[in-house]
Amino acid sequence: MALPGNREMRPLLKKRVRQTLSWWRQHLPLIILLTRQELVDRHKGSVLGRIWTLLSPLINILVFVLIFSAIMGARLEGFGAEVERFTYSIYLISGILAWTAFAKSLSTITNLFIERAGMITKVNTSLAALPLSVLLAEIVVYLISMGFFAVFLLMIGFPIDWHWLAIPVVLTLQLGFTYALGFSLAILAVYLKDIREGVAVLLPVWFWLTPIVYVDDIIPDWALGLISLNPMFQFIDAYRELILYQRLPGATGLLAMLAVTLVLLYVGFWLLKRTERDLRDSL
Repeated sequence: MALPGNREMRPLLKKRVRQTLSWWRQHLPLIILLTRQELVDRHKGSVLGRIWTLLSPLINILVFVLIFSAIMGARLEGFGAEVERFTYSIYLISGILAWTAFAKSLSTITNLFIERAGMITKVNTSLAALPLSVLLAEIVVYLISMGFFAVFLLMIGFPIDWHWLAIPVVLTLQLGFTYALGFSLAILAVYLKDIREGVAVLLPVWFWLTPIVYVDDIIPDWALGLISLNPMFQFIDAYRELILYQRLPGATGLLAMLAVTLVLLYVGFWLLKRTERDLRDSL
């Protein structure tokens, strides 16, 4: 027997789905256009132009491998002898690619409303749609980087197995967190100019508070408990579990990040509802 509330919820659910689909149909063309513009603007004026979108990830990966594996000989133990000399590079790259996507997106989204003030004041577009173009552009760069990373792993004989299929799940959670945090900061940055400077200062500190360059095994237990509260630690640790250790990450940390993301989304849209009219006038 159906519960009494089910009949009341179905029309509401259908209405929400229709509204969501309508929103995407309305704003997707603009999001795609802005995504293309974001990718072009990154290397605007350079001789190679869009080719840098391919070259930059490739060069970064080659530099990491050359310095840490070939020159410094940094490695992690517990892997086969044929790939062990590359294990620290794998550890580093799997973390730093995720961090770069996060840091670049967060920094850009925080400044987005101010930098696109001319468009926002002239075109009546959804403010919630604008950060999506930044995330889509960063997804393109991240996927290219992961493609080069996968080729490198195959070249050294490091196995790529079915655990890679779970990477999009972790990436989606990370992008959701980045959107939620960046959207809230972008709104606040219109009124508090220090927000932009604060994010620029905070990101390098946040980087070193996240086990990216160093392994978490060297962290004291009391500090590891604090670092586990770091959202980016949860995401980067999940990537490494899937790529390097080839096992599924614990669900607890990722579910906690989902909860944090939902809270931040609520805060962001609450701020937007309270300030949107004044925000457009303030730009």
